[in-house]
Amino acid sequence: MKLNQWQQQGRYFQYRGHNIFYRDEGEGEVLVLIHGFPTACWDWHKLWPELIKRYRVVCLDMIGFGFSDKPRDYNYSIFDQADLHQALWAYLGISRFHLMAHDYGDTVAQELLARFQDGQVSKTPDENGYVINSLCLLNGGLFPETHRPLLLQKLLLSPIGKVISYLSNERTLRKKLNGILAPDKQMSDDEWQDFWTLMKHNRGLAISHKLIRYMSERKINRERWVGALVNARVPIRLINGSLDPISGAHMVTRYCELMPETACDVVALGQVGHYPQVEDPEAVLTAYLAFRCALTGRENLMKAKCELN
Repeated sequence: MKLNQWQQQGRYFQYRGHNIFYRDEGEGEVLVLIHGFPTACWDWHKLWPELIKRYRVVCLDMIGFGFSDKPRDYNYSIFDQADLHQALWAYLGISRFHLMAHDYGDTVAQELLARFQDGQVSKTPDENGYVINSLCLLNGGLFPETHRPLLLQKLLLSPIGKVISYLSNERTLRKKLNGILAPDKQMSDDEWQDFWTLMKHNRGLAISHKLIRYMSERKINRERWVGALVNARVPIRLINGSLDPISGAHMVTRYCELMPETACDVVALGQVGHYPQVEDPEAVLTAYLAFRCALTGRENLMKAKCELN
């Protein structure tokens, strides 16, 4: 699929007066995909054809990203992006779903998980809440203490961040992005042009210094967001590219230190970097479908036990 086809097959809805791009395709159980920084839900396009054969798949470009509006005077935050997802689910009538997220999207997923578990939303879908059936995480800054941001990210977060946003150029960003991919999985010219198109759409580079504030939010809200994972009452699988210099093998070590032993479900992709779904979509698909298959087996077993009783 070409990027222009992806856009043409998408739709828009209104959130706080802004146009938000989303995709909704397939049938069956709902699978929500959440993208990372600085790209868009196009990140999932290599998995899309196989996923929509099995599930109803829903994703959006978060505000400030991709084909969605990128207002200059806006308070971008993880909390607002979580609100945005809830708004789309309400718009589409979705109340129960599985969740898969990457990078910045991991943090949004952690907030959504925290809301689900602490009672900010109803535990039952018939009361205008939502139910998370499972969570799959790809490379992301789950723990502030293990997150190793690029120099560019640090500069964007600094007092000169606004200047850095305006000085960002295609050559620099391509070099930085390729630097977090596995050496043998660098982006082709065509792949890069798609990512570049999404980042610069609606003059998106000019707000990079505002979007990057999520790194500070992670530190401030560490107890809430890490606690949501550690105390999770839903099945979680982590699929992680080990060669990622930002959130690779070192992050997995911390993950297994903090998660309950029975909940440390990790699939490590040894020759993959920060974007597993782009670098090795087949491996990600295999790992995800195995996760879902195991969940179905567990549900069938529980159902059988209930029938016996």
